[in-house]
Amino acid sequence: MNSSLSLALHGHHRSTINVIPSLWAHRWSSVRKSRRPERMATQAVLTRPSDKYQSIRSSTDTIITVYNDSWFDLIAIDYLSKNIQAATGIKTEKSGYDGLVEAAIFVTQMFSTKKQQELVVETLERAIPWPILSMIRALLPTSKFKRELFAIFTTFFFAWLIGPSEVKEYEMEGRMEKNVVHIKKCRFLEKSRCVGMCVNMCKMPSQKFIHNSFGMPVNMVPNFDDMSCEMIFGQEPPLAADDPALKQPCYKILCKAKKKHS
Repeated sequence: MNSSLSLALHGHHRSTINVIPSLWAHRWSSVRKSRRPERMATQAVLTRPSDKYQSIRSSTDTIITVYNDSWFDLIAIDYLSKNIQAATGIKTEKSGYDGLVEAAIFVTQMFSTKKQQELVVETLERAIPWPILSMIRALLPTSKFKRELFAIFTTFFFAWLIGPSEVKEYEMEGRMEKNVVHIKKCRFLEKSRCVGMCVNMCKMPSQKFIHNSFGMPVNMVPNFDDMSCEMIFGQEPPLAADDPALKQPCYKILCKAKKKHS
């Protein structure tokens, strides 16, 4: 009896010893598996250059900037959109930047390129009272200070229209000046995806308006590959026949104006 019990206990003890390591091995394997990071398919990559802008990379590798417009931004956007509608007699039911772009698309489809540029100049003249324009022109003669002031002013107060930008140095009259606004990715071009709208509703009329109203020549140089742009204050733009921007073909697939028209 005692020998049988001893054998039974001895056998039970050996089986227990064998089981414990296997249990720990199984548990450690489970822990290691649980700690191993899972691989997930990435749908979008978010970056935050600032609180107001987010760049989203879609599954098609197209980077789309999402803007968190402030109350000031929305007021400015709505004001410009309504001035475009008032100058052209068109109406859009959309609000915010979408409404501004839709109004611009309607102008592109309804008027010639020359008329488009004239309407934008008229819109800008409506948006800024002439006494302010006259005062700025009288008080600020052409100088390094004026060129750099315009660059800083554009960067701070027109981000709602053009997107994030920064002031860069440029050689002017034999010396370096901070008179260039580098727009990292133009909001208007990215939203419209139309070369014609960029040229006829932004570049050409803006150059004319700033020069005629403020006495400040400016050359806007868009880069249609990455949608960036440079505004060089104090530099005369090239003649239309020599301007590379006017020879640029449109985005055949992306262009919103063509899609709306079709």
